Amino acid sequence: MRKNIFVLSLLAVVAVAFTACSEDELSGESVIKNPATAQTPFDNWLHRNFVMPYNIQIQWRYEDNESDMAYYDVPADSAQSVELARIIKYTCVEAYTKVAGIDFTRKYFPKLFIFLGEFEYSNNGAKKLGTAEGGKKIRLLGVNYVDELKKSRAGLDEYFLKTIHHEFVHILNQTKDYPRDFDKITPNGYVNDAWSSDERLEGYLPRGFITNYAQKEAREDFAEMVSTYIVSTPERWEAMMKAAEGTDKSGREAIEKKLAICKLYYKENFGIDLDKVRDAVIERENDVVNGAYDLRSLN
Repeated sequence: MRKNIFVLSLLAVVAVAFTACSEDELSGESVIKNPATAQTPFDNWLHRNFVMPYNIQIQWRYEDNESDMAYYDVPADSAQSVELARIIKYTCVEAYTKVAGIDFTRKYFPKLFIFLGEFEYSNNGAKKLGTAEGGKKIRLLGVNYVDELKKSRAGLDEYFLKTIHHEFVHILNQTKDYPRDFDKITPNGYVNDAWSSDERLEGYLPRGFITNYAQKEAREDFAEMVSTYIVSTPERWEAMMKAAEGTDKSGREAIEKKLAICKLYYKENFGIDLDKVRDAVIERENDVVNGAYDLRSLN
């Protein structure tokens, strides 16, 4: 009898607690995925602007199965998710569409973006900016910092946009492989995971690599070449080339040979002028940073 009373008492407490919770006022826009979650104006905007024209999904609500349990992941802020979605649409998707046409973008652009609020940090303190799986699914981290990072092109590129461009290169390489002559330009410079070692973090430009990560392997080098080029102004690119000259200009010569192969690859296989892509990307990123492009509208 005592056991039954205890159970009944416990149920009564739970019932009271549930009633009290049900009386709290909750936000109408949940950041946690729930099968019964009502569609918000943002969801409807995503459907009109990403799903319908491009078959691209943006998962901005938090889902356990898309987070990494080894890290402290938090949901992405809904307002900043709106901003990032609009930035991706304007500076990436529509930039390629302007140059190459909607059929190209619809066919090749990554099909799933997952937004998470915080960056992920490894045990040694290294910050993870994003991850990608086979070029088809991209997890963008640190969405809750968009309000700060949108103030500069450097911030947007480093933390969000360059990752997208890099992965897009891999998708195109899966369709049309990059020329193997590219591998022969700096064949002894690829060091696999040692690219992040102290000795490789600096001095990569005179060695013929556009970023330190480009030293990992030739395929990553190709993607780094393209993604870095299209987010770099002519002035910024020339500054990097000057730094690559070193004592004998071999670093600059190597990078310029690689860039020529990249440009020819895009022209011959997809009919795309990489310089026109760069012009469109830089112009649109400037619009975002200067406030000329509305990041809040859901019309």
